[in-house]
Amino acid sequence: MTSNRDWVHQAIRTIEADFNRSADTHLIPIHLAAYPNIDFYLKDESSHPTGSLKHRLARSLFLYALTNGWLHAGSTVIEASSGSTAVSEAYFARLLKLPFIAVMPATTSPEKIAAITFYGGRCHLVADPTQLIAESQRLAHETQGHFLDQFTYAERATDWRANNNIAESIFSQMSLERHPIPRWIVASAGTGGTSATLGRFVRYRRYATQIACVDPENSVFFDAFCSGRKDHTLQQGSKIEGIGRPRVEASFMPHVIDTMFKVPDRMSLAATHWLSNYLGRRVGGSTGCNWIGVLALAHQMQARGEAGSIVSVLCDSGDRYAHSYYNPQWLSQHGIDIEQELAELSAKIGQAGALSDLQRQDKD
Repeated sequence: MTSNRDWVHQAIRTIEADFNRSADTHLIPIHLAAYPNIDFYLKDESSHPTGSLKHRLARSLFLYALTNGWLHAGSTVIEASSGSTAVSEAYFARLLKLPFIAVMPATTSPEKIAAITFYGGRCHLVADPTQLIAESQRLAHETQGHFLDQFTYAERATDWRANNNIAESIFSQMSLERHPIPRWIVASAGTGGTSATLGRFVRYRRYATQIACVDPENSVFFDAFCSGRKDHTLQQGSKIEGIGRPRVEASFMPHVIDTMFKVPDRMSLAATHWLSNYLGRRVGGSTGCNWIGVLALAHQMQARGEAGSIVSVLCDSGDRYAHSYYNPQWLSQHGIDIEQELAELSAKIGQAGALSDLQRQDKD
């Protein structure tokens, strides 16, 4: 009979073997004629086996739970997610032959629900997005399973010093570029784990790189950064799936972030369409939100006569949002004239223009 310790050893070996078979994600250069002294890059996390940045997090969360003794053969694994994390976790649960339940907002894209189901997961939809955590805890108790809890453990499950985290990968791939040490790295806040990893890594390696974080509408992270308080709450979720939260999550580490932007949804979606046109393939809304932060920083660098590089994250594929961000009816229902917004953004990019309606707060 196999002991639980033996099962854990085999489970970790299985995950590590899967990682060993996978290549790193690409770093894509973006050339903007209006910014001749600034180089732009997108870290394409959509090329992971499960199609998003969350593949790294899911792997780390499973390894963290295994090494802490929280998972055993047959454990039901549960997660609260707007979709992408759950897709990746369903993949790893299937790898370990464990049942998986994703607790998600009822508004989650059908493409993400289909992907979770494809990997053998079960989707538990919740009408009120503020109740995802409570419902996940209830299901974990009911099934005697384990709630992975990405919003608590994202910042500590990932090894920010090495182990091929996203920061180490970026700096390795930038080593032969014109400006190998980025002036800025831009990320969005969902769990807070990515910005925490980036911020810790650049401090640990003593780089001059600064970390900018963007936050969409209907999210509390920007307000928490400005006020220094963690008690901010909202009663609705963000339209930009995968980022933004109605409460300040435990993994959000404001002290390792150098500046934050509050990005209107119409600008995020305009940038989503602009990047999709530039790349010739669709990207998700969180990538568009990131890109607005990139453009704001580039304009300010150019105004000060600075040269350098800016790196951001292509979080996931836009194919998961065909029903929403790329659906004219959905955009119209939400009051977004995408053609007008795209034209205005394109003009500003072409002329290195400043972005209006964008709030910014630097670290004190």
